[in-house]
Amino acid sequence: MSKADFIFIENCKDILENGVWDTDLSVRPRWEDGTPAHTIKKFGVINRYNLQEEFPIMTLRRTYWKSALDELLWIWQKKSNDIHELSSQIWDSWADETGSIGKAYGYQLGVKHIYPEGEFDQVDRVIYELKNNPASRRILTNIYNFQDLHEMGLYPCAYSMTFNVSGNVLNAILNQRSQDMVTASNWNVTQYSLLLIMMAQIAGLKAGELVHVIADAHIYDRHVSIVKEMIAKEPKAAPRLQVNGSVKDFYVFTKEHFKLEDYLYHDFDEKIPVAI
Repeated sequence: MSKADFIFIENCKDILENGVWDTDLSVRPRWEDGTPAHTIKKFGVINRYNLQEEFPIMTLRRTYWKSALDELLWIWQKKSNDIHELSSQIWDSWADETGSIGKAYGYQLGVKHIYPEGEFDQVDRVIYELKNNPASRRILTNIYNFQDLHEMGLYPCAYSMTFNVSGNVLNAILNQRSQDMVTASNWNVTQYSLLLIMMAQIAGLKAGELVHVIADAHIYDRHVSIVKEMIAKEPKAAPRLQVNGSVKDFYVFTKEHFKLEDYLYHDFDEKIPVAI
């Protein structure tokens, strides 16, 4: 059984059995027909993924991991807020008429700051510290910039990554304020596992553990039946991730440097509605 499947099943069972509904509250998200999109949620969910054991991708349904990686590279490599530079349409609902999502995600990572060692944006600062000061307990990014929130198409969901080196192993914590369990849970885990693997490789380290901290882990009302169908399936074995080991520069990585071997998953053709 894929560990990612096991964690997802346990999270969803806990939410459905012990979660709290927000049906008595006014909520921001809406379905396509304008109906309020209510959720059942759990607060403070923490999951741990050991990347030395397996690559944490779900098999209960297919995770389009190359599209997830493409979005990650759009944010962390290109530091872009222009959806025209993204291969998928996942950000279309939050972009303006020019294709911009405002001062969100990649824009924040690309803002430069002055340090004693020079001028860096957040990504380059992480890389510099991993290579030059791996004992530091200050290696992190944060894109929840309060002064720019009013100019963002969407407030950041996955907003902070903290990197920490133990011996020759790189671990990380992904902090997330909000998690749509059906549409994005394994998507984000896959993305930031790949980021951790890339950062470890360019720093000459081994990728270790990704700790995923979710403040509000929820299932939307129109997703409940979908979740029940998914978690009733029998998980398959996790696939093997192959990474081109010759890449030593983070900005050289492309989707073609990664390959999943023996990725077996259950077919899931039902259209999943997305709350906006």
